[in-house]
Amino acid sequence: MSGVSCDCNQDRQSSFGVTWRILKVVNKIYYLNKPRDLFSGSLAWLASRFAHKRYAWQLFYRPACLGLAIHIAGDLITSYGLMLFAPFSTERFSLPLVFVIDPWFSFIIIAGLIASWRYPQQRIPAIAALIVLCSYTILLAVLRQQAITAANQYIYTHTMPQAHISVLPQPLSPFHWKIIIRHDDNYHLANVNLLPPDHQQQQTTWLFTTMAAAYRPVVENNWQIQQQFGGDPAEMMLAREAWLHPVFAPFRAFAQFPVLERIDISEQGQCAWFYDLRFKFPELPPSFRYGVCRQHGHTGWEMSRRRGLFYID
Repeated sequence: MSGVSCDCNQDRQSSFGVTWRILKVVNKIYYLNKPRDLFSGSLAWLASRFAHKRYAWQLFYRPACLGLAIHIAGDLITSYGLMLFAPFSTERFSLPLVFVIDPWFSFIIIAGLIASWRYPQQRIPAIAALIVLCSYTILLAVLRQQAITAANQYIYTHTMPQAHISVLPQPLSPFHWKIIIRHDDNYHLANVNLLPPDHQQQQTTWLFTTMAAAYRPVVENNWQIQQQFGGDPAEMMLAREAWLHPVFAPFRAFAQFPVLERIDISEQGQCAWFYDLRFKFPELPPSFRYGVCRQHGHTGWEMSRRRGLFYID
């Protein structure tokens, strides 16, 4: 036999590295697109097992149902949304009232839990916390309607028929809202603060304060226009081709307000990167950035993911 040298270990490592990167992208987008709840019966059975079968699983079934119902309601009132009819339909439903990390919302719940634990024989702490939580949610609904009113006024002023309005809760304050008006392939965006101007914070160099300062009073007309596929005509055709490629279908199913971030062209190939406006906040890079890349000399596209600031990105 002729001596043929082969660095098989290096080839296996390279193949494993490519496969691992593909799996990370697929698993992350699968995590974003698929519901992650367990059935109430499974939770009840697991609780019974952990209790060493001292109690029947039926005893845990009602609390498990209540826990899942609260979780479903919580997802429903965030901008992330909920696939109510999964796995039969991937359509998302949401009534975005609460930012996904709302300190006031969380504080009310935690305070109610601590008070109920401290006074287990009394229902008043739990009832009081529930009343305060419902009142806070009603306040958020009123603020949301104010943001919708501002969006309708903008549409009326600029004569935009067939426009679609979305308003999303934002971090740091229940008075912070993002208004998104979609008209054809354009997004009209405004980060608004519904507090009166004389109650707003002054700008500083601290990150959170700088973020909060980006939300301006409605009267300032702090609107920006962003095109879904960018403003460069030379890049728009490539961006559309990349966006519509079948390999990018998982991200298209996830993104509600997709927009082109950038197009990278190098000696190796070209990549078109997109993100969802739901997950873009002032002073921070977008979360959940995905793209499709194509090497020079190849016709196929491959989906890729760019790491963001947070671990979940």
